[in-house]
Amino acid sequence: MSDKNTPAATPTAPTAPIDENQLIAERREKLKALRESQQQGNGVAFPNDFKPGHHAADLLAHHGAKSTEHLAEQGIPVSVAGRMMLKRVMGKASFATVQDSTGRFQIYITRDEVGEETYAAFKHWDLGDIIGAEGKLFKTRTGELSLHASRIRLLTKNLRPMPDKFHGVADQEVKYRQRYLDLMMDPATRDRFVARSKAVASLREFMVSHDFLEVETPMLHPIPGGANAKPFVTHHNALDQQMFLRIAPELYLKRLIVGGFERVFEINRSFRNEGISVRHNPEFTMMEFYAAYWNYQDLMNFAEALVRDAAHKAMGTLHLSYGGKPVDLDQPFERLTIREAIAKHTEAGAGADDREWLIAALRKLGLSEEKNRLSSRTVAALQVMYFEETVEDKLWNPTFIMEHPTEISPLARANDTRPEVTERFELYITGREFGNGFSELNDAEDQAARFAAQVNAKDSGDDEAMFYDHDFVCALEYGMPPTGGCGIGIDRLMMLLTDSPSIRDVILFPALRHQG
Repeated sequence: MSDKNTPAATPTAPTAPIDENQLIAERREKLKALRESQQQGNGVAFPNDFKPGHHAADLLAHHGAKSTEHLAEQGIPVSVAGRMMLKRVMGKASFATVQDSTGRFQIYITRDEVGEETYAAFKHWDLGDIIGAEGKLFKTRTGELSLHASRIRLLTKNLRPMPDKFHGVADQEVKYRQRYLDLMMDPATRDRFVARSKAVASLREFMVSHDFLEVETPMLHPIPGGANAKPFVTHHNALDQQMFLRIAPELYLKRLIVGGFERVFEINRSFRNEGISVRHNPEFTMMEFYAAYWNYQDLMNFAEALVRDAAHKAMGTLHLSYGGKPVDLDQPFERLTIREAIAKHTEAGAGADDREWLIAALRKLGLSEEKNRLSSRTVAALQVMYFEETVEDKLWNPTFIMEHPTEISPLARANDTRPEVTERFELYITGREFGNGFSELNDAEDQAARFAAQVNAKDSGDDEAMFYDHDFVCALEYGMPPTGGCGIGIDRLMMLLTDSPSIRDVILFPALRHQG
């Protein structure tokens, strides 16, 4: 990294580790000196008038292959800014590496070029300081594209020591709690969230290109609806009424279909007051979309194309790897009913259609009667429970699981020939649910009866059962065209695309217990 005209740094004897509080105190003293210098008319401690004209990645892409001679002839002027991640002081010349949002770039600073006063100040700057530099491009003896600074400035003083440059942030809890440190130190983390942004942008582009209208619906609801989930409860002071954070946007989006929009979608934040796990965060992102004159078969075709498009645009391939195992998004997504999935992946045989056999099997799997009310369930509902316990985690490559029981699908249209099940599907990949969709129930009287059944379930102790939404029933009474609707979990999709083991890895600021 050194220039051929630059002397080597003089080795120093190893010193004992310095207490972090001492380092912070020393940096505060440096900031104090900066403020005193400001009072003497030598500028401000935190200037905001430096405008970098270039980014690291662009410089490397456009000039990295140019020869030393060409750069010297061209004398290309450049200005960069970023956090100082490395620093090497060697007498009259020094090197620093700054990191901006695109990567890292090396700066060469000499006393003769920037002036004695500035160079003396630079030697006291710390790793983590944000600096700006102007100068011309050149290549060091080792061929590294660098900026030979004619001017450098301290833009922001760092007061806390950076994590170890070789190990970064090792504590996973710190990575989640202080995401800014994780982003500073780990390029893979930054790449993961760049990929997330690209994937979400591709989803939006895909929807708009298929004539869907992006809309926004309320996050504060007077009645929680659109999913079987436990809501967060709050209070609106001006209205003096209880409100709920959105658990799903479904009922509002379907109101828009009633109003005359034929294709709508929303990329939304939803909230469910439930457990936290590697798959669940109480605040999460999903996309819901609704199309008039579609049914659940149309939705499955569209969801398959949508997932492929997001993977291709974000990752450049349909052949992914998750946890060391291949995931093939290129092959047609398998489609199985719940009963067919049980037959394919378990040894249940004819027992899968026998109510008593299913109850006994579920009890052996550890499901209690008291909590799960097994004896009051229909065969179809018991099959779902058995599927969740024995089949779900075996669905590695993309699979649509279809025809869920009517009793647990209060918003889905019942199958015309088998009214005990609905025209509903769930999409599974790597043993996890990624999406849920169905032909929408547009019979207002049927919907009213389903809501009433949910109210009875809630009165019986099911705190995830739905409320009765009178206004939504009223909307359906005006008439909603045949419609298909689907929700895709954005966070879980990002886990797949970026090979992340936990949902916390793909949420910038996941929910954590507050540290007082």
